[in-house]
Order: sequence, then structure tokens, then C-alpha cells
Amino acid sequence: MIKISVLIAGRHSTSISLEEEFFEELLNIAAEKKLSRNQLITLIDKTRTAENLSAAVRIYILQYYKEKALGKAD
Repeated sequence: MIKISVLIAGRHSTSISLEEEFFEELLNIAAEKKLSRNQLITLIDKTRTAENLSAAVRIYILQYYKEKALGKAD
């Protein structure tokens, strides 16, 4: 488990805990979207339905790859 410090919307500092595999995929998705890690987490935070940000990140990663497999990811 990796604990990551993040800055949401350039002003709110927090941390999330992710398994190394999820962290690697978060970085891959950010690179594909040409976003920084913090920018991607800010987008996830704005649209999350999960109460916990770490869980929201995991759900986002899962959904991203499910949509990508179906040819729907942006």
C-alpha cells in the first residue's frame, strides 16, 4: 500500500492510500490524458460518488479500463 500526498484543485492538500498496481495505473491514465496526477485526482474528486477518495480513484481506474475495452474511453 502506498500513501500519496495530493493537491486537489491546486489548494486542498490531502492523502490517499492505493495499492502499488492502482497507483501505477493512475499514472498511466494521467499520462494518456496528458494530465498531472493531481489534475486527474481533482477530476475524480469532482465527480465521485464514493465517500472515500481512495475508493473513488480505484473505481475510476476500473471504469476507465472497462470503457477502454469497449472502445468508449476518451
